[in-house]
Amino acid sequence: MTMLRAGLIQMGLKGNTDMHPDEIRDMMVAAHIPYIEEAGDKGVQVLCFQEVFNQPYFCPSQDSKWYAATESIPDGPTIKLMQEYARKYSMVIVVPMYELEKTGIYYNTCAVIDADGSYLGKYRKTHIPQVSGFWEKFFFRPGNSGWPVFDTAYCKLGVYICYDRHFPEGWRALALNGAEYIVNPSATVKGVSQYLWELEQPASAVANGCYIGAVNRIGSEAPWNIGEFYGSSYVVNPRGEIIAQASEDKDELVVTDMDMDMVKEIRDNWQFFRDRRPEMYGDLSDVGKS
Repeated sequence: MTMLRAGLIQMGLKGNTDMHPDEIRDMMVAAHIPYIEEAGDKGVQVLCFQEVFNQPYFCPSQDSKWYAATESIPDGPTIKLMQEYARKYSMVIVVPMYELEKTGIYYNTCAVIDADGSYLGKYRKTHIPQVSGFWEKFFFRPGNSGWPVFDTAYCKLGVYICYDRHFPEGWRALALNGAEYIVNPSATVKGVSQYLWELEQPASAVANGCYIGAVNRIGSEAPWNIGEFYGSSYVVNPRGEIIAQASEDKDELVVTDMDMDMVKEIRDNWQFFRDRRPEMYGDLSDVGKS
């Protein structure tokens, strides 16, 4: 039996949105550090934070103030700090951030740091929503990273970000590229989303024979108050069973052990990869094009 210990950190906003993004960043990072240390002490091997973990979810606005929240990856201070913690605890860390590529080109990105502190690469959010309360196209350029799978010290790791989870194609692409565990850092509020929260990702875990870690923030963020971020971060196994879950309303570290042998067992049992018919799906990429 090959076990992997996973950790997810969910958190509410520290400070307030009147502050400069640098001040908020400092407060959010400081608030995460005790949970990172707790994860290290508990032997977590792969740790993931929530979407744009060191800032508010600023997309209900269309305020260019938040461009100042961007950082270079991997050369910015947040990644450098997380590399230190990864080395200290021999822990893979997935760091979701607002990325600066160059002035005017910004992405919603996750950096992946290996257990020795080395930077493995990044995933940039592919699908960018533009609906009431979620004006993400104002802030984020659509991702161009494709579907990287990171060969970490402990597993083959994939990353998908928030709104991406509604698109089954990316889950499948990551699984076909070898992902055994896929994390999905999110910022999502009560309503239809909450019903889907425990439906889509378990279904995707079953369809692709992998573990999925889903992370959501908590609380309401003024002045936008688009709704309550409901936490409920969880890990689901390849059978679609939620094996660990956080509360809806408090800062929390979720820790659980995943039997990675189950990935092969489920894929061998269902044989979805064997029985899929990619030669029949070519038209899918043309449907809906104008």
